[in-house]
Amino acid sequence: MVWLLGAVAFIMGTSELIVAGLLPQISGALDVSVSSAGMLITVFAVGMMIGAPAMSLATLRLPRRTAMIAALLVFAAGHVVGALSSNLGLALVGRFAAALGNGTFWAVGAVVATAAAGPAASTRAMGVMVGGTTLANIVGVPLGTVAGQLAGWQGPFWVLAALALAAAVVIARQLPADTGQTSSSLRAETAALGHGRLWLVYLAIALVQGGIMAAYSYVAPLLTERAGLAQAIVPLAMLGYGAGALAGTTFGGRRGDSKPYGTLIPATAVTAALLTAITLWATNSVLAVVLVVLLGAAGIATNPILVGEVVRIAGPGRALSMALATSAFQVGIAVGSWAGGLALTSALGLKGPSLAGSVLAVAALLPLTALAVTRRKAAATSV
Repeated sequence: MVWLLGAVAFIMGTSELIVAGLLPQISGALDVSVSSAGMLITVFAVGMMIGAPAMSLATLRLPRRTAMIAALLVFAAGHVVGALSSNLGLALVGRFAAALGNGTFWAVGAVVATAAAGPAASTRAMGVMVGGTTLANIVGVPLGTVAGQLAGWQGPFWVLAALALAAAVVIARQLPADTGQTSSSLRAETAALGHGRLWLVYLAIALVQGGIMAAYSYVAPLLTERAGLAQAIVPLAMLGYGAGALAGTTFGGRRGDSKPYGTLIPATAVTAALLTAITLWATNSVLAVVLVVLLGAAGIATNPILVGEVVRIAGPGRALSMALATSAFQVGIAVGSWAGGLALTSALGLKGPSLAGSVLAVAALLPLTALAVTRRKAAATSV
């Protein structure tokens, strides 16, 4: 079951990240600036921010299979709207609808995955789901970027809509009908949010993700205009980022259950250092690609560990807590892509996005350090 959800996460991850590789094509087709086209990334993140917690509550008493099928249908419809768009406004509406479907899937799917794996292996289960998104970086996003360059940016949107419909059929057949209504109540869900450490985890998620996405949202102009790479090489560089992210996810998923903060803090510090290096030295094409690959490895290694910490602190089966973790990721994506776009249009130019990202990554070390310091005290109190 966990692997099936990881496959759906691949589709969702491809959708969320593919726009970064197609920004020049989208901005040209819709006659807007690259930074304006970057709003397609931001609005998707906002849609997931709203969609994940809202839909986790709205579907609290629905069978989880029904909720996930509905999520995939909404996701597919959003991509059809996007593919038919002739202006930025309509494209933004389609992205927002797709994001609502994506948020619903993560709100329900994360609970199903961690429940199937059990508390002791929650980080590994989330590693599989995050791995689906990571594989999207390696396969889905580069292939979609090439397809968008060759056949127009709408082509990948049509493919994603078709894949979502196919996934809905598979979910209907493979997921047990009695993966049923949650036994949790609204009171229990909201009570789980009373843990102060949980909100520090959410803050860390948002800041780490924001640091990565401030730079990665504008990776195409960074590589072509600053590092001097040909546009055709951009998908290969993104493939390298995805390969690094897969390695990081695997590493984080294996170490996260035993040494969460001994992995999180060094990985975040390395992420900040890499973003600073991109700001200073990404004018060399080879070095720029290497730094982007390493950014994927260091930054994405934190994702399964952070989600695993949500499960440990809030307890297993808490749909709202998991949904808010999804929202925290999207807050990071929205803030990061917005900050990166703002920095891109400032006097900093192409140095701006990575510099903004490094500031966010350094800030993430504060809540992570607080969590590490208070972890032993929290464990002693619970005994």
